[in-house]
Amino acid sequence: MNYKNIIRLNLSNPALFGIKNNIIGYERLVKKNHTVSMNVGRFSMPKFDPFVDDSVELQRNYKDRGFNFSIDYRFYLLRENKFDAPRGLYIGPYYAYNYLQRENKWTLAFSSFNGELISELSLNMHLVGVQLGYQFVFWKRLTLDVVFMGPGLWFFDMKTTKSHDLGPEDSESFYEELNNQLKEKFPGYNYVIDGEEVRRSGSFRSGAFGYRYLVNLGFRF
Repeated sequence: MNYKNIIRLNLSNPALFGIKNNIIGYERLVKKNHTVSMNVGRFSMPKFDPFVDDSVELQRNYKDRGFNFSIDYRFYLLRENKFDAPRGLYIGPYYAYNYLQRENKWTLAFSSFNGELISELSLNMHLVGVQLGYQFVFWKRLTLDVVFMGPGLWFFDMKTTKSHDLGPEDSESFYEELNNQLKEKFPGYNYVIDGEEVRRSGSFRSGAFGYRYLVNLGFRF
């Protein structure tokens, strides 16, 4: 019997970005060797590490609002696969979008401001590319979907707002700490985001070469 549907759970995003990333997916056979796949869920980054010095302290409480959406069209290669789709080697285009809005509370002791400051960071990430993957099937129903090659283009837009204005030097010091926190918690941060620009303004917009890697555990029906 050839099962045309798969529901699945993303295993790689929680491993890379933390357990708050919960993404579910659905794949449907639309032609003999063609499928459409969609995924939705929550996107988050691990919480920042507490940092204390004479002028900057990051408080432990924070708020996250974020989501993930992706879609791809898969061509299962008939000459390479002895089983019917959705099973075996596939190739096809994909689009992925991640949005994150994070609010943090800081205690600052600067010359231009002394007290509590709230920062809000918003991050939009678009990734478009082509992927190569393989979907394994075990015991007729259990699936393991692995995208092991997914080159593409990232498009980033990051903005930071603050509840209080800071002087130029103090503002740069604050953004320096924010940049360091992002660098530690965001895999591949140094390759796609200009740290110098973040340190100057707390914001950044750019495009860069990207890569998609996924592991999904699923069930056929």
